[in-house]
Amino acid sequence: MPDAEPVAPPASGEVAALVAIQSTLGTPPVIEVARAMSHFGEHAQGWVAISAVGALVMPSRRRDWVLAGAGAVAAHAAAIAIKLVVKRKRPHHPAIAVNVGTPSALSFPSAHATSTTAAAMLLSRATRSRLPLVVVPAMALSRLVLGVHYPSDVLAGAAVGAVVARTVGCCASREKETPK
Repeated sequence: MPDAEPVAPPASGEVAALVAIQSTLGTPPVIEVARAMSHFGEHAQGWVAISAVGALVMPSRRRDWVLAGAGAVAAHAAAIAIKLVVKRKRPHHPAIAVNVGTPSALSFPSAHATSTTAAAMLLSRATRSRLPLVVVPAMALSRLVLGVHYPSDVLAGAAVGAVVARTVGCCASREKETPK
C-alpha cells in the first residue's frame, strides 16, 4: 500500500482570511489587475516614475514630487530591512493560490503596501489632493488576492509607509523653514 500524502491542516486565522478573500475576489480579471499593480509597485518603480513625471510637468511643486519618489524608495528600503530582521515566510498553504512571482520568500511587511502608502501620502502633498490615498487599500488588497502576503503583512506595511511619509514630510518642512 503506497504511503498516503500528508493532509494539510484546515485553514485558520490569517490563512483562513486569505482563503476567504481569494475565494471572494480571486476572479481572473481581478487577478490580472492585481498582477499589473504588483509589477507597477515592484521596488517602488512605478511611484518613482510618477514622481519624475510630476516633477517635470509641475515645476512649481517639483520639490514635493521629488520627495514623493524619494519617500517611496525610502519606504521600500525600510520594508526590506524589516523583512531581513523578521524573516517571516510568505503564505504557504494548499488552499492559497499564489498568483504572481516574488523576488524573495520573505513576507513581513509588504514592501508594496509600504512604498504605496508612503508614495500616496507624499503625492497627496504634491497634488494638494487626498485622491492618491485611494490606491493604498487597493494595493494592500491586491497583495492578498495574489496570495503573497498575510493581512498583517499589508497592515504593517501601510503603518511603516505612513511613518516614513510623515518623517520625510516633517524633515522636508523643517528644511524649508531653515534659513540658508
